Amino acid sequence: MSETKDLQSIWFSEQDAKVSIIDQRHLPHLLVVEEIESVAAMCTAIREMHLRGAPLIGVAAAYGMYLACREAGKFGSRGRLEEAAKRLLATRPTAVNLAWAVQRQLDGLAGIEDPLQWPATALAAAREIEAEDIERCRRIGEHGIALIEEIYNQTRSRVNVLTHCNAGWLACVRHGTATAPIYAAHHRGIPVHVWVDETRPRNQGARLTAWELGQARVPHTVIVDNAGGHLLQHGKVDLVMVGSDRTTRTGDVANKIGTYLKALAANDNGIPFYVALPSSTIDWNLRDGVAEIPIEERNAEEVSFVRGLPRDGREIAEVRILPEESPAANYAFDVTPARLITALITERGICPATEQGIAALFS
Repeated sequence: MSETKDLQSIWFSEQDAKVSIIDQRHLPHLLVVEEIESVAAMCTAIREMHLRGAPLIGVAAAYGMYLACREAGKFGSRGRLEEAAKRLLATRPTAVNLAWAVQRQLDGLAGIEDPLQWPATALAAAREIEAEDIERCRRIGEHGIALIEEIYNQTRSRVNVLTHCNAGWLACVRHGTATAPIYAAHHRGIPVHVWVDETRPRNQGARLTAWELGQARVPHTVIVDNAGGHLLQHGKVDLVMVGSDRTTRTGDVANKIGTYLKALAANDNGIPFYVALPSSTIDWNLRDGVAEIPIEERNAEEVSFVRGLPRDGREIAEVRILPEESPAANYAFDVTPARLITALITERGICPATEQGIAALFS
């Protein structure tokens, strides 16, 4: 896995039975691989955003349950296993994939009495969840490319896509969600250009999406978050594609903070706004996203400080940008109502962001 093009965000090595991840805190300046050896380490990696992105969090949680089984199995303690599941569930509240993966592991282990069999069972399930995520994202790309291709066939000119945060392979395992159609179009030879907004406060667009697109040689331009409305107003965006951390059964979407503002601007300017998501991101128990989806509030220091490489290029550093006496609020997500979403792009196809549209694909 020495070449970037062969990397994925998380993997399991059969040879040494280790789970490894790309520690995304160091990108784009350093490519750092972290070995995760315990469920406690996986909880830290998820909570402190060594890894992030709803689909990837789900896969990581599945591997976290495997690590928990290795530890709990030694003691024959189902109580330890259930406690580990609670710890994983407490790491990030908004992305539903995490709870989905943990519950799937618990369900698979429920009927197995011999604790020595838990690790192998959980590992097989984690590998399966990983493979499913890769396939779902690949199929999202296959369905979503039609939207880009249609615009190109009409205009015969470069297709400009505006995205938000990082919904690429770093947020999944491979391909990505919102980026999967972009990569598919690029590989097919369709001229595509991506407006990458910085996505404050952690700058996942500027740090991660721009790095990804650069590695794949996809033309792109990094912009400040608030430039999106200007570009939409002046006809410089053909469509908006974003990901999702949780989608209600009625089509409301929770995604990185600032997504709602992009949807409002797109709606005001008549530009299609698409959300790409695997079915594991759908919360079938929720109907009203604004009222029911829990919104994570993170440490205010993420707003107060910016992390990056100084001009001398010697060492990554954190720089305070707020007055020391000024408090900061750090809401990590917002909810885009279904009425502002043109359509959802899933592994089963494209559907309206309505309860009927989603149900037609996922009976």
